[in-house]
Amino acid sequence: MVIADTRSVGTWYLLDGHLRLEALKELGFAEVECLVATDDDTYTYNKRVNRLAPIQEHRVIARAIERGVSSADIADALGLQVEPVIRRFRLLEGISPEVAEMPKDTPCSMKVFDVLRQMNAVRQIEAADLMIGQHNFTLMFARAIRAATPHSQLVAAKKMTGAAASTPPGQQIARIERELAALQTQVKSVEETYGIDNLHLTVARGYVAKLLANTRITRWLSYHRQEYLGEFQKIAEIEAIGPQPEAPEA
Repeated sequence: MVIADTRSVGTWYLLDGHLRLEALKELGFAEVECLVATDDDTYTYNKRVNRLAPIQEHRVIARAIERGVSSADIADALGLQVEPVIRRFRLLEGISPEVAEMPKDTPCSMKVFDVLRQMNAVRQIEAADLMIGQHNFTLMFARAIRAATPHSQLVAAKKMTGAAASTPPGQQIARIERELAALQTQVKSVEETYGIDNLHLTVARGYVAKLLANTRITRWLSYHRQEYLGEFQKIAEIEAIGPQPEAPEA
């Protein structure tokens, strides 16, 4: 992506594709087709790339398989092995339909769904609601919720074989306790420094955004410190720091 220099005919500024340009140079290309921009966009065009969440990946693969595309062809197109494709296809097996809709646009990993699958439908909804409310979709948090789940709300586990079957219940409980202790330690550490960290981040974000508003600074960074520019842009694009205010009740 390039934009013309209005002060010098035949001169172009590179807006996006710096790494691709270096690769083309190493391959010996003298010319390349470009997209011509009419505005000098301050931010990288990568900010317009939407990453697919695991549930969205599942639905894309499921729709392709329903239309007759084989898992091997999908794996070849995506550059994956067949097993990961099948795992994505079966992502929502044992998951409540309500839960499948709740975290569909969140960065909830596939391993989290493995943990949710061990709970009944009601507990799955409660767990998903808790993760969304805390904006915490980590595997450790999901395991902590499972550990706090009453036995009556857990799905009967299939008979295990091998090393898993030989693990004594006492060791499993000890492992869960360690995970909970680690999670509590992380929460306490964040609470102690949250106020001052939030202030520092707010000031830093405003300062960085002001710097990037200067096209001369942005252009210099793109030529000389591209790795810094990418990180600065991520900071400037943060819409809000801290918890979001709750909507007033009707």
